[in-house]
Amino acid sequence: MEKQQIAIVWFKRDLRLLDQEPLFRAQQSNWPVLLLYIFEPTVMDYHDYDVRHGRFAYESIGCLNKQLNAHQTSIAVFHQEASEVFEQLQKVYDIKAVFSSVETGNRLTFDRDVSINKLFDDHQIRWVECQTNGIIRRLKSREQWESRWDAYMTAPTTTADVRAMSWVQIDAALFEQIKGPELPIEITKPHPNFQPGGEANGWRYLNSFLQKRYPNYNKQISKPLLSRTSCSRLSPYLAYGNISMRMVFQRTMKVYATSSNKRALSGFISRLHWHCHFIQKFETACHYEFENINPAFDALQKPKNEQYIQAWQTGQTGVPIVDACVRCLVSTGYLNFRMRAMIVSFFVFNLWQDWRELHFLARQFLDYEPGIHYPQLQMQSGTTGINTLRIYNPIKNSEQHDPDGLFIKKWVPELTNVPPTLVHEPNKMSVMEQQLYQCTIGVDYPAPIVDVEQTRQYATEIMWGFRKTAAVKAHKQQ
Repeated sequence: MEKQQIAIVWFKRDLRLLDQEPLFRAQQSNWPVLLLYIFEPTVMDYHDYDVRHGRFAYESIGCLNKQLNAHQTSIAVFHQEASEVFEQLQKVYDIKAVFSSVETGNRLTFDRDVSINKLFDDHQIRWVECQTNGIIRRLKSREQWESRWDAYMTAPTTTADVRAMSWVQIDAALFEQIKGPELPIEITKPHPNFQPGGEANGWRYLNSFLQKRYPNYNKQISKPLLSRTSCSRLSPYLAYGNISMRMVFQRTMKVYATSSNKRALSGFISRLHWHCHFIQKFETACHYEFENINPAFDALQKPKNEQYIQAWQTGQTGVPIVDACVRCLVSTGYLNFRMRAMIVSFFVFNLWQDWRELHFLARQFLDYEPGIHYPQLQMQSGTTGINTLRIYNPIKNSEQHDPDGLFIKKWVPELTNVPPTLVHEPNKMSVMEQQLYQCTIGVDYPAPIVDVEQTRQYATEIMWGFRKTAAVKAHKQQ
């Protein structure tokens, strides 16, 4: 029996219908199209993965299927290794082409794509990888990247007409055979603390930001509490491709043209650019996931302290703003940029721990994007040797950005009764004040596990000393 000739759209971090180039290119191929998404066990077992990521992707697929069902199709969801899925499908179908977006992921997904490429070559399957967010694969020099990014962002969008496409419905018996086990209930059940996935939700956040929330963007971007509404909150929708960067850019520029608050939108637009800048940097240097950008810092000794790491991860360091930020992030998957930088600074400098111990953060960020995560970790850790060394003072940041302690008290309820004058450093309360405010240090809330000022000075001396060495300067020049 002759196999049916088909094309496949392999959804990755591009879970949308609008400006979805793989779907657009598949339509142009004129073959019937099978849509699929794969939850890969090895990816789900990797050190940067959390069920919150799987849940967001699952919700995004559900949102797409609601739209696709009206056109008598849906995305087939597998819980299986990608190689196994494609091996089985090619036995039944004559797969002429697979369309997907370029994925700037971790080393595991990179190696996966290398093996999948070989599999496709062996079976004479053409793999068309489409450009994502202006990121260019195999770019030899970033000198012309900015102008090319601008050209991509201003180019017409590519949206398929799903009403005119011919679909492949996978055979039910075959699907049961290769779909893999059921996904964990933690992935398939919604969680009220987290932003919900889906293209419609991405547009809802963008529209509310551009219609009413953006005027306070610059003013409140560093505030851990106020930034939750004044920032766009688009990052998870960009990370999972619920909305394309190009459409965000173009819609924002349209509002900018008539806005009376151009400064706020300028700040937002610049961050759209930097978002892609860091992913492009990681795309061309993916060893940043494991290795110091400036290898001279390999000589920097930071003994692993499990007690410190555990206290930091559970929000029990005794430094209220740090603990509030970590607890908030664990519970909701979101934290504004300045507070992210501050808790990393506390980890790598005050606690003197290696940035490679921060896969924990990747698991907590709902908007986790490897291409942003690892270069930013290294910038904040001072291991690039070229960026400004930023060692944050958590107490100063707490007083400046949460002066009344409202954010702290929301996430560290042990300090509910402590007044604003003491909430940033509750360890300085007298015994009588501890009794008065119902918070005994060492019992209800821990004393600081390190001396913030002493550890800051120590880290500053060591890091600046390293930056002056010939080895760091030599690699800096490179």
